[in-house]
Amino acid sequence: MSATENTESLENELNSEVETTTHETEGTAPKEVSPVTQILNDLGDHEEFSFGPLHADILPVILYDEGQFHFYSNRSSMEASGEYVTEHHHIVNSSSHEAPDMNLSITNMVAFQWMAMILLVILFFTASKKAKKSGDKAPSGVHNFLESIVVFIRDDVVEPNIAGKASVRLLPYFIVLFMFILVLNLIGLLPGGHTATGTIGVTAALAITAFFVINYTAIKESGIKAWFHHLLGGAPILLAPLMIPIEIASMFIKPFALTIRLFANMVAGHTVLFSLMGLLFLFQEIFLAVPIIGFATFINLLELLVAFLQAYIFTMLTAIFVGLAIGEHSNEHAH
Repeated sequence: MSATENTESLENELNSEVETTTHETEGTAPKEVSPVTQILNDLGDHEEFSFGPLHADILPVILYDEGQFHFYSNRSSMEASGEYVTEHHHIVNSSSHEAPDMNLSITNMVAFQWMAMILLVILFFTASKKAKKSGDKAPSGVHNFLESIVVFIRDDVVEPNIAGKASVRLLPYFIVLFMFILVLNLIGLLPGGHTATGTIGVTAALAITAFFVINYTAIKESGIKAWFHHLLGGAPILLAPLMIPIEIASMFIKPFALTIRLFANMVAGHTVLFSLMGLLFLFQEIFLAVPIIGFATFINLLELLVAFLQAYIFTMLTAIFVGLAIGEHSNEHAH
């Protein structure tokens, strides 16, 4: 082989190595995202509204950083400003790459809560108009459905657990609480829907409202003096250093239990469904599709029962806690 041929072969080898390295480098940039990862990203909370295949960058971004607020119409306008960027689904400062002091943006889960609120307003407004028109006639349709829920919450949840005028005063709160949780649960069962009650921030907010309702009602019914006296738990004053921390802890354990119960139950069912459907991507066998989809359909129907059950349990436990607080503080007031 001549020197010229050796030189040409070496150049060809070097060019092929450069091309291979270039293709490998370019290939790492658009890394392929697995279907499972894509589903997890879509199900999580983020600054983009998504419902199934629909993805719309329409949610406003509100940030508080370095002593001032930053308002953007959507995530694209935020990134176009050059001040903040999105890294690993989190908003960070483009220069320091640190998260802002507070992120008050309207996220996807907040949008689904707004959807539930709008739907409830429409349903109750429609039922109210039908009730005014029907007069003494038997209710039907939406009016009948909502009236049956109101009667159920009043007769089987509120009045058996909360005595006196407090039951009448708190009835609207418990109706809205039950319906709001139920609608959020049902929206999460729709194809492509998101379950806001599967987010611990949402369940914690509901439990915090229950905490204030429980203690405010106890103070209003029995007085602030009886409320403070109840912190002794009926024990002598000498046991105050022991009993007061225990009673205070029990006050916060109740909303914590409400938070975890609703959150865990809603996440558990969706985790089972996701695990079943993930088997299709894992094994990639056609013959597994029928049994897996059939079992997933059964779990989804079971989730429909859980949606009603968890709304009922959260509302019932809150009513029980309110009733216990009124009864215990009333006893202290009597003593």
